[in-house]
Amino acid sequence: MTLNNDGTYTGFIKVQLKLVRPISVSANMKPQSIYDTKKATGLTRPQPIKRRTSFYLPKDTVKHLHISSHTKASEVIKALLNKFMVVDNPRKFALFERIEKDNQVYTRKLSDDEHPLYLRLLAGPDEKMLSLVLKENETGEVNWDAFTVPELQNFLRILQREEEEHVRQMFGKYARCRQKMQEELANRSPG
Repeated sequence: MTLNNDGTYTGFIKVQLKLVRPISVSANMKPQSIYDTKKATGLTRPQPIKRRTSFYLPKDTVKHLHISSHTKASEVIKALLNKFMVVDNPRKFALFERIEKDNQVYTRKLSDDEHPLYLRLLAGPDEKMLSLVLKENETGEVNWDAFTVPELQNFLRILQREEEEHVRQMFGKYARCRQKMQEELANRSPG
């Protein structure tokens, strides 16, 4: 870490990406060059896109970010998404701190206003004391506003198929039970 004259400091943090769901990237956006990155101001999001493609990031992908002591957790999420050119809404993701202590692993979701570099400084160099992980934002409640209309329509199609499959299985189960009962009744002799 480097201490600046104004009392702020800058340094690198290492963030492990543990994403279970696929991410969406622009199908018509070229990757940024180092010169494009230097010209960009702040943590700007790419312009809205017409076509998307989705894929799964490799498990336990790690990314290093150079940030300042003023950088908030929400800004770290946006920077990570920009580095991978992800066009998904940043609210779909959350930054967690992961601590290993006494053979136990503890995780805590960082609030948007927390400063990850400060937490890293307090924890020291041992990654077991603190590591940062980007995951899907699972608060127990679904933030439907974070999804686009095509994504919501896709959810409805998937739920419709699941419901139809469940109904088909139930009808099949009861048809097999009816057939067995009829066979048992036919095999019984009166009396």
